[in-house]
Amino acid sequence: MSDYKLGTARIDGSATPVVLVAGRVHTLAALLGEGAPATLEAVFADWPRYEAEIAAACKTISGDGRDPKTLAYETPIANPRKLVCIGTNYHDHLEEMKVTHLPEFPYGFMRPQTCLAAHGEAIPLPEGAKMYDWEAELGIVMGRRYGPSDKGDPLEAVAGYTVLNDLSARDWIHNRPFVGIDWVMQKSWDKFQPTGPWITPARYVADPGDLDIELTVNGVVKQKSNTGRMIFSVADILRHLAGMMTLEPGDIIATGTPAGVGFGRDPQEFLKPGDVARVTVEGLGTLENTFV
Repeated sequence: MSDYKLGTARIDGSATPVVLVAGRVHTLAALLGEGAPATLEAVFADWPRYEAEIAAACKTISGDGRDPKTLAYETPIANPRKLVCIGTNYHDHLEEMKVTHLPEFPYGFMRPQTCLAAHGEAIPLPEGAKMYDWEAELGIVMGRRYGPSDKGDPLEAVAGYTVLNDLSARDWIHNRPFVGIDWVMQKSWDKFQPTGPWITPARYVADPGDLDIELTVNGVVKQKSNTGRMIFSVADILRHLAGMMTLEPGDIIATGTPAGVGFGRDPQEFLKPGDVARVTVEGLGTLENTFV
């Protein structure tokens, strides 16, 4: 069976679902023929069916395909119903952020769809902030509904995994108001969640709790860790979230970042126009963005 990854690229002016297999990119329509889903949202809405169909088609793929370096990418999923982010989920990140106690459960927050940005997209640094920070993260993509009534293995509800840069405007930690941190002002700016370019099906990720993760800025390593250092595992996170909300196909969940963020450095470092950040998660690919 050929391993494959799913993404969305702009081909002939349209956002088009694509499949990366054996280092070449093919449109989903070329693999599945007439009636192929027009979006990855539709793929994940019927994931058990399409997972099997795409895997079978990859065995008999024909044609040369496209060079992935020549394509312009969109976010893999354009309109997920939910973007959920987990904070302070690595032991070493708690230390650098001067958090003195372990959380009792995964701490989460929601952000709007307008935060999504694609691999290769220029990210505008908003005028309303100055302390722009990076956060390399493993992303979960749901493949079926999983909610309060589900008691089974949450990993069986996962369609795949992706790469995220969970950007922060740290101004609202640095100048924290009396009532607490303003998570909206810190996290919800347009294009503050670059995602992709690929979603790797869960069947090809042997252990999401043992993946190397790295972020560089202008080629200099800033974060280098492993998802095994997370406080709460992927399964822990999903069980916690599903206890209060029904997770749905195509939902994206960010799992937290390891040490090495700019806010935790001495002296502190922040992104500036012209900087290039690259996030790599073992086996999932590399996400690159320039800041303007």
